Amino acid sequence: MYAVVKTHRGSGAEVKEVDVPKIGNKDVLVKVKAAAICGTDVHIWNWDTWAQNVIKVPVIFGHECAGEVVEVGRDVTSVSVGDYISPEGHLADTTCYQCRTGKMHICKSIKGLGVARDGIFAEYVALPELNIWQNDQDLDPYLASIQDPLGNAVHAVLPMNCPEDMAGAYVAVLGCGPVGLMSIAVAKTLGASMIIATAGGSNLVRMKMAEEMGADLVLDAGGSDGSVVKDVLEVTKGRGVDVVLEMSGAESAIKQAFEMLTPGGRVSLLGFPKGPVTLDLNNLVIYKYARVYGIYGRRMFETWYQMKGLLRLPEFRSKMASLITHKLPIKDIGEGMELINSKKAVKVALEPKWT
Repeated sequence: MYAVVKTHRGSGAEVKEVDVPKIGNKDVLVKVKAAAICGTDVHIWNWDTWAQNVIKVPVIFGHECAGEVVEVGRDVTSVSVGDYISPEGHLADTTCYQCRTGKMHICKSIKGLGVARDGIFAEYVALPELNIWQNDQDLDPYLASIQDPLGNAVHAVLPMNCPEDMAGAYVAVLGCGPVGLMSIAVAKTLGASMIIATAGGSNLVRMKMAEEMGADLVLDAGGSDGSVVKDVLEVTKGRGVDVVLEMSGAESAIKQAFEMLTPGGRVSLLGFPKGPVTLDLNNLVIYKYARVYGIYGRRMFETWYQMKGLLRLPEFRSKMASLITHKLPIKDIGEGMELINSKKAVKVALEPKWT
């Protein structure tokens, strides 16, 4: 089969022929019908510091896809040949304390599909039965392929499955990458009364997309003069926001999140900072009675059920489809990486065309 393989320690990757993966007794073999590029894939392609420290080559990368099951292992009972599926990309051991207490997404031995084992930028991928999600038959394959990042957005908006704290809320979304944009649409669908988003002022594509997702106000995140917090407090008449979704990982944005938060409000931290962050815990967290959630991946599999419900809403489904700004044959994945690196694309979908 053909696959996109990270063959060397450096930028780029190679489209080459490799063996079709063999499956174990509790695995299934999936023919990839649609895929999408994630930020993690861009890190691997660019070979940044994170990739250099984490990735062992050679590896087939990628983890966002939709496909059809073409073979099942001897002990598989919940999946059949012909099923239309997407993978949950966190591979858990199912036996540790976290897995046995309903927190499988933070398994102590968690492995990432397309990171610690071969992923989905290939004609076929082998997956554990546990990680298979059954899609609605009428869900477009390219929409089905972006449920991994959508799940991150849903998890950030609903960290403890409490939609009531979103209805009528003032919400700030700091960072309008794909997951940030998705979270705007999720928050709006769940009844947020005001959504304020921040994005780099030079990224006009994402600023415009934030409005299309449902943001009432989009601010330029640039600069550190405090103007973003001032503007948020002004538009909320001094109240601040009830919920902040910090999606950028920028230290300045993390501080702004707590400065604009109303006392008793909630912050979801999804963005990854580049290093340690200094924060005035007394005044910005403790005295504010702030609730703080670190967001990692999706709750397995509660978040997936929430996504399924959202994607059955025509307006929400249309918004998610509009985030796919480019669609390319997978053999041209390099072009897709360039579109993302140059900030001309939001989500790049990949068609299974290899020659």
